[in-house]
Amino acid sequence: MNHALVAGAVLLHVWFWGAGAALLLMPRPWHRFWPVVVVPTGLALQSAVVWWGAKAGWPGTNSYVWLAEAVPGGLLALAWGRHGWRRLRLDVERFGLVWAAMGASLALLALPLMIAGGGLTTVSLGSCDAADYAAGARVLQEFARTDRTGFLGLTEVVRVLSVDNFFDYWIRLNHFTPSALIALHGSVLGCGPHEVTMLVTAVLLAGSLPLVFWVSRAVLGYSGGVSLVLAGIYGVSPIPWYAYAHVAPGQLLAAQAVALLTWAGMALWRGRIGARRGFALAGLLGVGYWLILGSYNFFGIVCLVPVVACVGGLAVWRRAWRRGIEWCGWMLWPLAATGAVFWERVAGLADRLALLQTFDFGWKIPALTAEGWLGLVRGPDLSAWPVPGLRWALSAIFVGLLVWALLRTVGQRRRAGWVPVAFAVPVLAGYLFLQFRGTRLGTNASYDAYKLFAVFYPLLLPALCWWVTLRRSRRLHEWMLVVGAGAGVFVLNLAACGLFIWALAQAPLRVDRELPQLRRVEAMAEVGSVNLIIPDMWSRLWANAFLLRKAQFFESHTYEGRLNTPLRGDWDLSGGIVAVVPPEGGFRGITPRFSLTDVRASGRVRVTLGEGWHGDEFVPGAGERWRWTAQEAGFEVDLPGGAARVLRLTLEARSLGEREISLIGPEGSVAATPVRVGAERGRVSFGPISCPPGRSRWRLRSAEPAQPAGARDPRFVALCVYRMEFTTGGH
Repeated sequence: MNHALVAGAVLLHVWFWGAGAALLLMPRPWHRFWPVVVVPTGLALQSAVVWWGAKAGWPGTNSYVWLAEAVPGGLLALAWGRHGWRRLRLDVERFGLVWAAMGASLALLALPLMIAGGGLTTVSLGSCDAADYAAGARVLQEFARTDRTGFLGLTEVVRVLSVDNFFDYWIRLNHFTPSALIALHGSVLGCGPHEVTMLVTAVLLAGSLPLVFWVSRAVLGYSGGVSLVLAGIYGVSPIPWYAYAHVAPGQLLAAQAVALLTWAGMALWRGRIGARRGFALAGLLGVGYWLILGSYNFFGIVCLVPVVACVGGLAVWRRAWRRGIEWCGWMLWPLAATGAVFWERVAGLADRLALLQTFDFGWKIPALTAEGWLGLVRGPDLSAWPVPGLRWALSAIFVGLLVWALLRTVGQRRRAGWVPVAFAVPVLAGYLFLQFRGTRLGTNASYDAYKLFAVFYPLLLPALCWWVTLRRSRRLHEWMLVVGAGAGVFVLNLAACGLFIWALAQAPLRVDRELPQLRRVEAMAEVGSVNLIIPDMWSRLWANAFLLRKAQFFESHTYEGRLNTPLRGDWDLSGGIVAVVPPEGGFRGITPRFSLTDVRASGRVRVTLGEGWHGDEFVPGAGERWRWTAQEAGFEVDLPGGAARVLRLTLEARSLGEREISLIGPEGSVAATPVRVGAERGRVSFGPISCPPGRSRWRLRSAEPAQPAGARDPRFVALCVYRMEFTTGGH
């Protein structure tokens, strides 16, 4: 199935949901501009319907999705009756170039998936959040709130502070709205969460372009052409693309909400503050607050900072204290009303903040200097271009242009220059503080800094491009300078976008053909519970999402809601290079990579890899994995019971050259006849060997020293292992 067509279908579906509501909610002075708020309005309405479906106890979106389509259909019919088809068509056509930019952005977002080939799937450049969102989507797509089947009601594993079941975890604590959107669109398209998670994220990014255009045009006062260019730059900017590449839909939803709330706040301030305008804007304010509370509820604390800074500064300058207080009241009462409806999300905020303080989430992200604020970075890792001096030259150029434009605005006694300053300074101050904190403490605060920057980027990008106002001087050299700088920003952002496309086309993390086949385990009546013995986080989280109807236990802490506990499952689900085959039929092969072993079977052992193993390696898009060893690599065998057993170890392996491999037993001596492994992939066996009861440590030792892995690879490697198969025998 073509990824671009499915992404386009998702976007049109959001449009269908949002059109009627946007027509009804857009205040009269701006009524002909209703198309710019269709996407956030549609997303909020979809989230609200899934919320009420969950609250009503219905068994997932699969059970009511077509009934739910009557909601947007009714709203659209009502709006159509009020305004007529001709007027609506003209309003939509007015933004034709914006729709073209949005469509082009969506096509670019789908391009890496099409280059990689295969069916609908989800990929990531490093984050495993996609599997977490997909698990929530499946909860909302297939289960009722009262359902405690399998994993959902396994309190020992899923408890997170005040939440004791997996369904409520998504309602109260985790990113509800992104998973709700994935669930709803999955039900409409007949797809599983793993097939639409990436495309829904793409739609959230592309759907932000009309709001960036609107903020640039209606808030900062740029011309239509400049606003369109800024929206286009946002569509290829590495700042939001980084969120897309790591599948962070909650972040992109929050960015839309911030843009909508900021415009509504400025529109409220610039008019006559009173009941008429306050109630007219309340609906769109409610949409923005709903998106914030449903996705990044902890951002509700700071989502109004730029607009409060702007309005607060103007109120102080004009000494309009009463007007400022009235403005605050009209801005906050929709938040109170939305919070009352979304009360469980508000109540979960205390738990979410406690978790943020307890755990050092994320990873380290390079700090952006001034050129990076405009997206002038290398691409997938957000690092500066590796050309000596280029980073500082670009920073100096664009900071100089910005200061020049602001000084000219001040010299002309125009207050418009306060808006970009108020939007940018508080956010940049928070960003720099978090970067400094992360550097000083050695934590992942740079991850939080990036999220803060990215969520406010629909405001920051237009604000930091205030230098485009220099072209208004009617001086040819200034006009050419602005055009040249703008073209440079667009070209370098497009280059970074191209690097993202290339990286995503061969992404290291991908839902390959083997992972969805784990759903077969749910149909196995003899399998009541499983221990997820899967070494890599990505596969383990997706296995969790595919097996929600089975009780699951984890040997290591695997995200929130998946605590490590004693392994109480009846079956081990293995997914690395290790497979254990007991002698009495307690083995189920699921795929070449994944298998089940009955822990109750006589002769069951559990094997864990130890020191001397390099990380998993694989070809993107292929299911096969392998691991290289150092000269010596250990593993631990856990044999329950009080008697020794006979084991046979079969390796499927190769080496960079001919070498002799010995198996060293727990007592330190050679446990079996050494074998030889060559450059060609083959199978060799050790055994039979006697394994003592309890935990014992074994080692694979190469007689020849490890060799350098390659010219650009600093590792020293000996043996490349594709599979370690342990066959157990009698006592």
